[in-house]
Amino acid sequence: MKSRESRKLDHIRYALCIGDGPCASGFSDVHLLHHCLSGICRDEVELTCLLPGLPALTHPIIINAITGGADSVAKINESLAVVARETGSAMAVGSQFGAVRTGFHRDSYTIVRKCNPKGLIFANLSAFASVEQGKAAVDMICADALQIHLNPAQELAMEEGDRDFSKCLSHIEAMVQGVGVPVIVKETGCGMAQKEAQALLDVGVTVLDIGGAGGTNFPAIEHQRYPEGNEELAEWGIPTVISLLSVVEAAGWGNGVIASGGIRSALDVVKAQVLGASAVAMAGNLLQKLQQEGIEETIHFLRQLLKKVRDFYTLLGCRTYQDLQEAQFYLTGETAQAVSWLRKHDQNE
Repeated sequence: MKSRESRKLDHIRYALCIGDGPCASGFSDVHLLHHCLSGICRDEVELTCLLPGLPALTHPIIINAITGGADSVAKINESLAVVARETGSAMAVGSQFGAVRTGFHRDSYTIVRKCNPKGLIFANLSAFASVEQGKAAVDMICADALQIHLNPAQELAMEEGDRDFSKCLSHIEAMVQGVGVPVIVKETGCGMAQKEAQALLDVGVTVLDIGGAGGTNFPAIEHQRYPEGNEELAEWGIPTVISLLSVVEAAGWGNGVIASGGIRSALDVVKAQVLGASAVAMAGNLLQKLQQEGIEETIHFLRQLLKKVRDFYTLLGCRTYQDLQEAQFYLTGETAQAVSWLRKHDQNE
């Protein structure tokens, strides 16, 4: 088995070469209705959005958890922190579980707060962590919230992964009650269903990051590391759009849901918000941009993305993200079929 540090480096290397899929996010099946009489001025568009318990986000794009826990990836987190600072983006660090247990590689996380002292930053741990470890992770980077990641499919794909997930919900409930900052629960690429979203809301979680299938594929990455594992896990998961619609049914429109998993364009951002996401999160494509083109181009990419988001708000006649609740859309393809089936199934229960 490889060390935790070696695993972190493997994740970066394979994430850059594997790409998305094979599951599709479903955003190509979402269609927004154009307003030829928009009725607003583009300069009036306000991108500020809210997540329960947190300061207002300047705009809806969050730089999601990518890495940490190895000296050689500290530069990546430093660069991402600069991008977050210069674009006003909230940012989550990668899992701090190893650092809070051993004290090693703390600098690969603390560099984020050092580079972005006034930014909105989320700590990150697994659902196996204790409340004391949660407090340590938050204190390490003076975090505004704690992101707890759920990754059972990835764990099962890992030779060294965990196999017992029976206490995850009780650990999350304890963290909500004891860590002292808002708790965000995030899936890592297989999505959330309505039932699990409701269970998390029932124990006090107020922000859910759906992490749907269609973006970075961690079971596929783990299969590269451990070819003897279950390669079919790479095809497992709930597509992002279906997961988003399901979780919004539980949480409510614009009420603390973050859409992630294959968000690749400004149109994806706006589609996700129309469907009920308060914000969206990106990771894989930002890492790719950063590694291939550098900090300045990544900053430029995000700024251009936000300009395009404003364009689509304008074409929908929406000045704020709350106005997007009135935007009209329709679904086609497999997404429409799946949503129709799920709704009929729910009605029959």
